[in-house]
Amino acid sequence: MPNKTIYVADEDLPLLQRAQEVTGGTLSATIVTALRRLVEVEDAKSAGFEEITVKVGAGPAFVKRFLGTALGEWTSETGSGTETYSLFRTSKGRFAVHHAQSELSTPVGPNAERSRKWSTGWRGWLGDWSPDQAWLRTPAQATFVVVDTVEELEAQLPPELYAIAVRSIREDPVIEDLDI
Repeated sequence: MPNKTIYVADEDLPLLQRAQEVTGGTLSATIVTALRRLVEVEDAKSAGFEEITVKVGAGPAFVKRFLGTALGEWTSETGSGTETYSLFRTSKGRFAVHHAQSELSTPVGPNAERSRKWSTGWRGWLGDWSPDQAWLRTPAQATFVVVDTVEELEAQLPPELYAIAVRSIREDPVIEDLDI
């Protein structure tokens, strides 16, 4: 295997050491890992994809990052919260669905129906001033699903977004690179 010499400025040595700790490998493996990621991202960007980051889980969620392009989004607002489906095509030709729900406030207990009535329509502007209310709050949450085919998307999306997605995927434009 050929040897290559790299020169690193003294002020960059702590960065190199930290990168080596994070990857748990040799300096050579660390550099190759970084270069592989750089090439993957730049190739995807030149093919029209971008880095997409989504939060997944409940409450303080964790983050997933991938290369893809947005195909559509569907949002529904109710009295208790917001629900959003985002659809992406990944750089590997798969489909990713991010489903996010905002924090929900739900009336509970013996007076739940009265509280529900008072939180809708014009009554919502006035509010329920009675002291005997109980509410259940659930944190915002999100899921992330990746599927291989358009047919698998149907079970993951609202019908309106699925119809648009199918049309968009089937009418995908051909890219022509121009040297002008």
